[in-house]
Amino acid sequence: MNNYRNNKAESNIIRTYDELLMQWEIPVEEFDIPSRYGVTHVITAGEKTAKPLFLFHGVGDDSALMWIYNAKELAKHYRIYAVDTIGGPGKSKMGDGYNKDYSDVEWIESLMEAFEIKKACFVGTSHGGYLVQLFTLKRPDMVERAISISGAVPCGSKKGTLRMMMKIFFPEALFPSMKNAVKLLHKMSGDNAAVFTENPLIVEHYYWLLKGFNNMAMKFHKIDPFTEDEIASIREKVFYLAGEKDLFEQMGGKQALLDHGMNVRFYPNAGHGLNHEEAKEINQIIVDILEGNIHNIRNNEKIAR
Repeated sequence: MNNYRNNKAESNIIRTYDELLMQWEIPVEEFDIPSRYGVTHVITAGEKTAKPLFLFHGVGDDSALMWIYNAKELAKHYRIYAVDTIGGPGKSKMGDGYNKDYSDVEWIESLMEAFEIKKACFVGTSHGGYLVQLFTLKRPDMVERAISISGAVPCGSKKGTLRMMMKIFFPEALFPSMKNAVKLLHKMSGDNAAVFTENPLIVEHYYWLLKGFNNMAMKFHKIDPFTEDEIASIREKVFYLAGEKDLFEQMGGKQALLDHGMNVRFYPNAGHGLNHEEAKEINQIIVDILEGNIHNIRNNEKIAR
């Protein structure tokens, strides 16, 4: 299985990926980490002796795009490890071991082992937010603090997931064009869609992702609902940041976070691209949370700095 539909799409995705990485405006190192699941591409930045921070992107995007407005600031405080998910876009490559026995937890463990890291902070967006929750649940001793952005606590039935995805991404994703890429970016965003649509390179990269990414490559990533006891076990360690104009939040994500009493802050004008749309504020609150300067973000309480 290939994560790209054809060589032309792959070439253009990788080309624009590298150009986006230049817009990070910081020195980076790129590593290809082998495991039984394949080769995982990781972008690192920041002082090598700084506290480690793993970053996980969502489905259908990659590290270069996801952290374009966050990496520069976060790398001032941490040694960041921005991971391209195996089976997703980006530069990671699936191997023979990437099959029905695939484990997200074992995959993340293998990355930490490769970099000789025993404990770290974690931030993930959308599907990446699920990954950091799952790893916190299964390996709590390896997680100092975790933040899920534009996601929800995994609970309840998975039956409505496909219908939700179709409602959000179609018809634009079915007919990829530059025009539809812009339309979808607007649909996914809140009031500040311009951070995407006024960056021509982001629009081009997103167009090629829509046109060339093989979504079936993600099929071995399972999303299993947590039990009430499992949700309770991560409540004090995982923080949630979400936009109220995020369609995923409007279709049940926000209510699930509130119903389970999770430590969440909502941003009224933001959509699914929260960490892009409100980059300055999100960068600051990430640091505040991870450094222990804030312990309760519920009800939009003011941060004491």
